[in-house]
Amino acid sequence: MRVVVTGATGNVGTSVLAALAAEPAVTSIVGLARRLPARQVDKTEWVDADVRYDDLVTHFRGADVVVHLAWLFQPTHRPLVTWRANVIGSARVLRAVADAKVPALVYASSLGAYSPKQDDHPVDETWPTDGWPPAGYMREKAYVERLLDLFVTEHPHCRAVRLRPAFIFQRAAASEQRRLFAGPLLPNWLLRPGLIPVVPAMPGLCFQALHAADAADAFRRAVIGDAEGAFNLAADPVIDAHRLAELLHARTIRVPTRLARAALATAWHLRLAPADPNLFDGLLRMPIMGTTRARTELGWTPRISATDAIREALDGMREGAGADTPPLAPDAGGPFRVREFASGVGGFDPVDRWGR
Repeated sequence: MRVVVTGATGNVGTSVLAALAAEPAVTSIVGLARRLPARQVDKTEWVDADVRYDDLVTHFRGADVVVHLAWLFQPTHRPLVTWRANVIGSARVLRAVADAKVPALVYASSLGAYSPKQDDHPVDETWPTDGWPPAGYMREKAYVERLLDLFVTEHPHCRAVRLRPAFIFQRAAASEQRRLFAGPLLPNWLLRPGLIPVVPAMPGLCFQALHAADAADAFRRAVIGDAEGAFNLAADPVIDAHRLAELLHARTIRVPTRLARAALATAWHLRLAPADPNLFDGLLRMPIMGTTRARTELGWTPRISATDAIREALDGMREGAGADTPPLAPDAGGPFRVREFASGVGGFDPVDRWGR
């Protein structure tokens, strides 16, 4: 079995490649990335390709499955850049899959594609996927869901799987996630348990998490099996303010949502933090996902708890951990994080500007 993976050097991509390389049914892998890594992966050939511009059909031709992971989280201050990469890029991937007559497509959708929750009861894969439109990430994930709906209708002979994972963590992605979501002003040492005294508790502040290795196992199963359709992916338990406080050896304190949102918005507008405050609004509205379908039809069960996945990521952030691919490189922000500051914090990803 020959598998092509777009976005193969990121948080999910590196884990998916490792899972596919260890799978006997997979004989060869093509890893597509905008910035090629120095690392070598068994069975894997690296190809320098950008889903926005480059020819994809040539690379897809002869593949048994295409796994589409390529996605930009930054720059939040330049939404057309992420739209072109995430929506236009995904549309080009779908066209190339059809033109190359690839028999199967596995796409990384997201919890963020789901419409706002009505209560705290878990939702299954039939819950509407209209996202939270003010947040670019959720708007783009929802739009690509519509592209996939059309693709499935027009190409019924292509087996299409859309996996909708919760927030994905691992030690190797810790520096990247700190750079993309917290920004350069968060010192690594501050994440040591006991140094952050309080965690804000707000209505709706709860989310699901997943370790990258468990996410990769679900992608592997989707590649080699015969599953079709959508699958929710998340580990237990659901994370709320109290569980975050336990992880940080802190206590919770009630904080008005408007106050927290205003602080985040101020930091974003002043280029002090890269995360768009609209994403915070969407986080408070995300539903809790039920994972029964993935467990029964994919035979998938997460091995690492949500709390352990987050604990590993926090430990990695504190220690400045990373991996030997350009997006995961621990020094991608430059000495003293100068590249992060020079990027305008949310103006662009430093990895792109300096060609890492």
